[in-house]
Amino acid sequence: MKLVRSLFFSSLWEKARPRLAVHFLWLLPAMALTTGCETTGGGLGSSTSPAPGAAAKAPVAPAPEAPPVVRGDVLRPNDMVSVLFSGLASAPNRHDERIKDDGSLTLPLNLRIQAAGKTPGQLQRDIYNLYVPAYFREQLTVTVAPENRFFFVDGDVRTPNRYVYAGEMTVLKAISAAGGFTDFANRKNVILNRSNGEKLIINCEKAAKNPTLDKPVYPGDQIIVKRRLI
Repeated sequence: MKLVRSLFFSSLWEKARPRLAVHFLWLLPAMALTTGCETTGGGLGSSTSPAPGAAAKAPVAPAPEAPPVVRGDVLRPNDMVSVLFSGLASAPNRHDERIKDDGSLTLPLNLRIQAAGKTPGQLQRDIYNLYVPAYFREQLTVTVAPENRFFFVDGDVRTPNRYVYAGEMTVLKAISAAGGFTDFANRKNVILNRSNGEKLIINCEKAAKNPTLDKPVYPGDQIIVKRRLI
């Protein structure tokens, strides 16, 4: 009986197998599409979700600008300045004024301007911009002349004294204005005392070979040349 059943089902399988094979071949394209939908590539149905931690970072704010460096040759309260106007027949008359405690000047036409903290050149430019073109044509010329300001050279130089500051001064130039070093001067240990309390040591032998080491001198600065040990 078992042998009969086995032969019967075997006969049915042999008849059905070609049909099943055909149906399986028809299913292959559908299976391929289904499988493609689950890939993470760029095809149809691909996943575009970013990986963890791949989110764009927020833009970083730029660092704040460094505050401007205040140079030693700037004008200060109580400095006397002369403002000269020229170039036009209608130019204002010369204006002489001492900078007020709040740092301002009151110019012709009752125009007020901040002067303290600026170099004479900066103040000259700002006064020009204050008058041109609001009140005068471009031909107006403005010149700012502060009263004489001084620097000091002491110690082992040939002519220790105070000297008028005329701008663009350095330690070596200041010593040269004082007649130069004496034979006993210590050129490697020159002291530069700033008017703001800063103290610098200058090696003038190195500064003579490397101009970047020749420090600028500003009004009120004092240079002291010490005597070398024999």
